[in-house]
Amino acid sequence: MKRYFVTGIGTDVGKTIASAILVEAMGADYWKPIQAGDLHQTDTMKVQSLVSNNQSVFYPETYRLTKPMSPHAAAFYDKVEINPDDILLPKHGLNLIIEGAGGLMVPLSKDFLMIDLIEKLGAEVILISQNYLGSINHTLLSVEALKNRNIAVKGIIFNGQPVSTTETFICEYTGLKVLFHIDNEKIIDKQTILKYASKPSMKMLF
Repeated sequence: MKRYFVTGIGTDVGKTIASAILVEAMGADYWKPIQAGDLHQTDTMKVQSLVSNNQSVFYPETYRLTKPMSPHAAAFYDKVEINPDDILLPKHGLNLIIEGAGGLMVPLSKDFLMIDLIEKLGAEVILISQNYLGSINHTLLSVEALKNRNIAVKGIIFNGQPVSTTETFICEYTGLKVLFHIDNEKIIDKQTILKYASKPSMKMLF
């Protein structure tokens, strides 16, 4: 069984949409270890509402924090401390998509970062990059951090309006492959997710 950790070059770059596409395409299970804020409409709920297959299992979060902040800060406000030893992989029966919160260097506690959690879980990374001014820098820094930890990277998903010069430079410099692109979609629903997940090229990736 394969295990992929979906992380991004920053916040709000498309991790949840990409995760939904991956869950649908692979018929995989889904798990978000830490949810900070939006407990009435969590990312787990969003992905579940976008997936059409009946086999994927959606595992509960280890930590559900009330404030939409960095996990370490949200935990402080909720008077809890995030303990890495409590974040344990679910006993999944299918391939597993794990969605992170924010980027790689987001703190979960005073001495434990999101990238530390990726190492702990032993998952291969899928990196989401959104095209905006500065995204080359943020993407290369993210890839460099992963390489420094010897964390395997499956590839990059670009989200938003394509910018060929940006994407070509990132791929040539890092040596990573593009898994797929997500366009600027006006509506994100089950049909949108199926459109991407059902592409023949998707089956060849995983």
